Amino acid sequence: MAPKDFNINSLASYLHLTPAQVLRMAERRRLPGRRIAGEWRFSEAEIHHWLEERIGVSDEKELVRVEGVLDRQRGGGPVEISISEMLPLEAMAVPLEARTRNKVIEKMADLAMRTGLLWDAPKMAQAVRDRENLHPTALDNGVALLHPRRPMVNILAEPLLALGRTYQGLPFGGERGALTDVFFLICSTDDSGHLRTLARLSRLLNDTAFLTGIREAADALSLHAWITQREDELFGES
Repeated sequence: MAPKDFNINSLASYLHLTPAQVLRMAERRRLPGRRIAGEWRFSEAEIHHWLEERIGVSDEKELVRVEGVLDRQRGGGPVEISISEMLPLEAMAVPLEARTRNKVIEKMADLAMRTGLLWDAPKMAQAVRDRENLHPTALDNGVALLHPRRPMVNILAEPLLALGRTYQGLPFGGERGALTDVFFLICSTDDSGHLRTLARLSRLLNDTAFLTGIREAADALSLHAWITQREDELFGES
C-alpha cells in the first residue's frame, strides 16, 4: 500500500467512523476510493478534497462535528481557530481594486505578501488560479474562499488569511450566475490546519449578521473590529 493511501480500517480511524460505515459509503460512491486487488484504497489527497467539499455544503451542526473530527485527528484537546488573529490588518482591502477574476486573485496574493508571511505572491496566485480552474470556490452568498489545491508550506512562514471586498459584485464562477464581492484567501501550511480554518470560517459565514457586517464596514480597520467582535460573540464561550 502506498504511504499516502488509507485502507478501510485506517480511514475509519481517521474519520472517526466504523469500518462498516466507511465500506458502505465507498460502495455507494459517497467516498473517493478505488479497489486494488479486491481491496479498497483511498488517497489521502482525495480524502482531503472530499472533506473540503463536504465542509462547503455543511450546516452549523455538521460543521461542529467536522471540527471535532479534525481535533481528534491531531490528538489532544480542541485547537481554537481564531479567524481575526489569522487576518492581519495589512492583509485586508476595502475596497479591493479589482474588476476581473484574474486581477482579484493577483491582488489577494499581494495582500497576503504584505504581511511578510508569504514570500512568493505570483506563485500563490498561480496556484489559486489552478484551483479555481479545477472547481470555483465562489459560494451563493457572494463569498469566494480562495486557496491553492494543496498547502504551500515552502512559501509561507505561518498560516494566514487575506480579505478583500469589492464595491460591486464580479462574475467569479458562482452557481446560477451569482456575483461575488467578498474574497478570502486561505494560506495554510498543512491539510489539517486548512480544513480547520475552512470549517471555522464556514461557520462564521453561515451567520447572516457576520456577512452583513462585512459588507457594511467602511474600511479595513472597522472591518477587522467587526470580525473580532462577531467571532467573540459566536465562539467566545466555546
